[in-house]
Amino acid sequence: MLFRVDHASSVSLSDQIALQVRAGIVSGELTPGERLPAARDLATALHVNMHTVLRAYGRLREEGIIEMRQGRGAWVRPEANQALVRITELAGQLAAEARKIGLSPQEILRLMESS
Repeated sequence: MLFRVDHASSVSLSDQIALQVRAGIVSGELTPGERLPAARDLATALHVNMHTVLRAYGRLREEGIIEMRQGRGAWVRPEANQALVRITELAGQLAAEARKIGLSPQEILRLMESS
């Protein structure tokens, strides 16, 4: 999988990397069990700080999309489901848009429950 970042984008570099991993899973380009590039190698290739890549990988780990082990790298979790990753991405977009118009987390949940 080829990663790219836009240094001029208003989206943070780590968010761009995480988004590309999610998109790769949704499209089938990344499959369960597949190894991701080493953080240091990806950082070098993208001309970003290694901590930027680690931040993206950490967020994906928190979402249950990837597994990480120090010294062993990162890989797509076997349980990573294309549909679930897509729903997670859409939920994040919904939450971001709702926050922009001033909705509280409780209001967002209430809207989701009534849908």
